[in-house]
Amino acid sequence: MQQKVQPKIRILIVDDHPVVRAGLASMLSTQSGLEVVGSASSGEEALTLLEQTAPDLILLDLRMPGMDGLSLLRALGKRAAAPKAIVLTSFETDEDIYRAVQAGARGYLLKNTQQQEIVDAIRAVYAGKRHIPPRIAARLADRMTRSNLTARELEILEMLAKGLTNKQIGIALGISDNTARNHVNSIIEKLEVSDRTEAATAAIEQGIIRMGTV
Repeated sequence: MQQKVQPKIRILIVDDHPVVRAGLASMLSTQSGLEVVGSASSGEEALTLLEQTAPDLILLDLRMPGMDGLSLLRALGKRAAAPKAIVLTSFETDEDIYRAVQAGARGYLLKNTQQQEIVDAIRAVYAGKRHIPPRIAARLADRMTRSNLTARELEILEMLAKGLTNKQIGIALGISDNTARNHVNSIIEKLEVSDRTEAATAAIEQGIIRMGTV
């Protein structure tokens, strides 16, 4: 009886660095059962290629010009039959990991991950499992125990990082000093820190706000 040939896992690579795309395509093409059907440099290009290549799985970076990885994940989540997604990035802040998984990523790997683990992750996610390494999973679990900051608290947190006082925050947002102080106290409590300076430092370290925005 002739053995049934298993279809190859069709992969779309999404990364804004040409060298990374080429290196991944070269590496994955040597693996049995895997086929790279395309590569894109942005989320917008990836969405266009989805129609042309019909991938089973997307391997994507988080930080890209234009539509970034998180925006692409959210766009995929709105599709009826979207490919599964694995994040492959250089960033591992608590917030990056949390937002990616919340947006639908089934795997989260760093770019220094060994070749075999990347291949194993692709096969696991294609089979319907998740692949999040222990260290990343621990950071995710830690982040999930903390309450989410509101949009207003995030706005105030960026102002804290710029060194604004409660009075200055109140003037900028058109709220009273007391209201600004209450927001700051809520931020300190949610981030489990002792003061406003520590809150700003923790927010940058955890990826809640980025240095470029402050």
